[in-house]
Amino acid sequence: MIRTTMTAAVLALAFGQSVSAELMGQSFEYEVDGTTFQGYVARNTDLPETKGTVLIVHDWDGLTEYEEKRADMLAALGYTAVAIDVYGKDNRPTNMDENRARSGELYGDREMFRARLSGSLEAARGLDGVTDDVVLMGYCFGGAAALEAARSGMEIDGFVSFHGGLPTPEGQDYSATAAPVLLLHGTADPVSGPADLAQIVGEMLEAGVEHDAQLYGGARHSFTVWGSRDYDLAADQASWDALLSFLDDRL
Repeated sequence: MIRTTMTAAVLALAFGQSVSAELMGQSFEYEVDGTTFQGYVARNTDLPETKGTVLIVHDWDGLTEYEEKRADMLAALGYTAVAIDVYGKDNRPTNMDENRARSGELYGDREMFRARLSGSLEAARGLDGVTDDVVLMGYCFGGAAALEAARSGMEIDGFVSFHGGLPTPEGQDYSATAAPVLLLHGTADPVSGPADLAQIVGEMLEAGVEHDAQLYGGARHSFTVWGSRDYDLAADQASWDALLSFLDDRL
């Protein structure tokens, strides 16, 4: 799928950003360990070069229009944005039970999880407009994936977790983390609460990992997901601004 889209321009303007061109968004397929995956890449093809590359890991319901719109928003600001797939083209969930099953499969097999993250990165590096400078980000399940990538020692320029699952799996730590980590989290998140946040910050301090945590008072889980019962406009906008500051610093 190739499309010229103005959706990103509208969304970026809604967040107080300026845009000047139409964008190109395109689905692409790739393989990791014999499984076919389908991602989405967005960029402004009028630019001689982009500001850098942002990889987006999807939530537990798989790669949807939500991640594509976030990619469009970043492309409108001059980045090459790649929404990756860690479930598989023919393995997209269609209901809550399947969401749990797909995410649970990767939580239960961390080596496969890491292989799909690193394989997606390598596939993205072969796309037009993708730069050597890369930041990986994700929402909810994708936020947990960003932290998994950080613990794995993935050699990129930064990791961003939006309301992600924060607990560190048994046997893992942040000793191999090679780039700064940004945590964007609501104080009223019932999935990963203040105790989990304190724990992960302590682990990063112990490992000497450069990190920052931006907290949004009263924000619950999924505070950035449009249309969800937890959506919080102020926290969404503030966390987006924090992301852009991080990208400006790292890319």
